[in-house]
Amino acid sequence: MATPVEAPKLGNSVEEVQVIRWAKRKGDPVSSGELVVEIETDKANFEVTAPVDGILIETFFEEGALVPVFTNLFVIGAPGESADAFRPQSAAPVRQTTDQPDANPVAQIPDLRAATAGAMSPRARRFAAEHDFNAVPISGSGPGGRVLEEDVRRAYDSSAQPISSLREKIARRMRESLASTAQYTLNASADAGRLLAVRATIKANKSGPDININDLVTFCAVKALLQMPELNAEFIGGKINKHREVHIGFAVDTPRGLLVAVVRDAHTLTIGELALAMKNLTAQAIAGTISADNTSGATFTISSLGGLGIESFTPLLNPPQVAILGVGAIGVKPVRRQGKIEFIDAIGLSLTCDHQVIDGAPGAKFLQVLKEKVENVECPSQSL
Repeated sequence: MATPVEAPKLGNSVEEVQVIRWAKRKGDPVSSGELVVEIETDKANFEVTAPVDGILIETFFEEGALVPVFTNLFVIGAPGESADAFRPQSAAPVRQTTDQPDANPVAQIPDLRAATAGAMSPRARRFAAEHDFNAVPISGSGPGGRVLEEDVRRAYDSSAQPISSLREKIARRMRESLASTAQYTLNASADAGRLLAVRATIKANKSGPDININDLVTFCAVKALLQMPELNAEFIGGKINKHREVHIGFAVDTPRGLLVAVVRDAHTLTIGELALAMKNLTAQAIAGTISADNTSGATFTISSLGGLGIESFTPLLNPPQVAILGVGAIGVKPVRRQGKIEFIDAIGLSLTCDHQVIDGAPGAKFLQVLKEKVENVECPSQSL
């Protein structure tokens, strides 16, 4: 009996997946649990396996195709069975081939400037040189086939590399974030002396948990959210939904683009447990193996660029969340204490809020609470 397999629903916000690689081809035998196709969402890569033993009697989409969730991807059955009854209306026949892909066609194209330099206008040559553009043969539109600047410009524009589906979805989310919210950012700093002292103690105690500065700041942010629940909320359909539980999202820079991993019920974890959960999720995100459940459902997000030397920045909201915290670098800052100027190590804190929900005063109060938590963070031995 033929068994169709659908594109799975991998999270509440996922409406389509992209076919990345077919591990099996039409006609191949497959075993239950064996990888058939790799797919990609805007969060991560996932593997779709065979639910039964049999023959892969049909695949419905090319590699690179975008497929709506709950749409049949392939069918497993017995030799000679028909899969026509399961074919999606939007699916085109998949070209099956075992040939090796052609060599990079761009590498076989003669150098633009070498091939047409004698027939290029000076402005065309200058444009090509300024843009280091030499990979496309061009037919000139000028007299006698002379290549004009607009010919080179048109070829340059048409050769631009299309962005990946993940990059496109990230871009779309950023546009939607700005279009659907009234964002403002508050910048502050906190004395990082205690953070650095605690970190030094952790490094000296090699038998303890590995906890870094970002882990400590995240732990402090969770505590601040419990004290300021107005920011641990979502704005959906004109209604504010405050959450008792803190599901903390944190931005991860992966080879495929920005991804937000989520530690659920972070308010119930010790600093050591939180740090371990964040490290495990970071590794999974970078490897592309993170599950959909661990990339959705955050009630508040933290983005850290301190490791790259950024002192302050404007993090963009992740709607329907109403606030996001940016963590900057630790740097030396002068402060006035008892009439004297002292230099301290200070960490930058940037809070973006949705003014539809959070006014400036509550946002500023949250930063004050967070500052107090950071400047008095406990050593792990006291909190584990």
